[in-house]
Amino acid sequence: MQYVRLGSSGLKVSRLGLGMMSYGDPARLRWSLAEDAAEPIVRRAVEAGVTFFDTADMYSGGASEEITGRLLRKLFGKRDDYVLATKVYYPTGHGPNDRGLSRAHVLAAVDASLRRLGTDHIDLYQLHRWDPETPIEETLAALDDVVRAGKVRYLGASLMYAWQFAKAQYTARLGGWTQFVSMQTRYNLVYREEEREILPQCADLGVGVLPYSPLAGGDLARVGLHAGGTPSARAAVRGSRARADGDTGNSQEVLHALAAVAAVRGVPPACIALAWLLGRPAVNAPIVGATRQGHLDEAVAALDLVLDEEETKRLEEPYHPRAPYGYS
Repeated sequence: MQYVRLGSSGLKVSRLGLGMMSYGDPARLRWSLAEDAAEPIVRRAVEAGVTFFDTADMYSGGASEEITGRLLRKLFGKRDDYVLATKVYYPTGHGPNDRGLSRAHVLAAVDASLRRLGTDHIDLYQLHRWDPETPIEETLAALDDVVRAGKVRYLGASLMYAWQFAKAQYTARLGGWTQFVSMQTRYNLVYREEEREILPQCADLGVGVLPYSPLAGGDLARVGLHAGGTPSARAAVRGSRARADGDTGNSQEVLHALAAVAAVRGVPPACIALAWLLGRPAVNAPIVGATRQGHLDEAVAALDLVLDEEETKRLEEPYHPRAPYGYS
């Protein structure tokens, strides 16, 4: 395993992060894994050297945080041996203040996450989305308070327009509040719209990039899917949502190029897709989801792959612009 600083901060994370959204309550989300099924996978990640784990308060109604906390306490010797990230924004209850980035919700949500995670601090606390109803100054002041209280050590953001992130970052600087060290955003071979603004912005500001959905919900690992394969329950849901949000493009051409490069190399397509992503500027640690131990093995194998210019060109050339989506 390799370890890198998160952006220009002093925090070091493993070059791959394990996304914990797949682990929760199957009664809520039929594609999620219960704790007993998740444990061997998380254990495999720990054995491979993964120290960065990402969840959110709304995943599986809070069950993901609970499972994450229990498994990490069980598998690591001490709290400082791993980096724990979670998020705030989406509803966690039914009241009018149980959502968004108001001071009321941020302060209540961070305490609730700490209880579910069973820890006294969160290493990276991330805004899950931009809140158009709350003044950013209110959000930043509340976040700064939880950092000063020792409940949170670093701040991050997730999937927002570049102008929104610029407003948040520079308002924090002007107000003397804690600034953001990372941006978690959708980025993979078949969705590269973030290369236009947010990725160059992060590189310029020294903000680390944590790509989520690095394998496009599994599409980049299943290049033979359209030849008769069957998508997982999660992939089917993700695909229908993407189409509804206008996620169109020429993914098939990219998949064909991916399959060709993988065949020449003699490695799984997932390894090539992750190797490409790990080589992108400003990318610190892709957040990999795993529902089988083999998923982790392929992800770790990608760390040793370096694509040459011709392979990179072959993978990138078929991409066509598509409508950005998912910002709200």
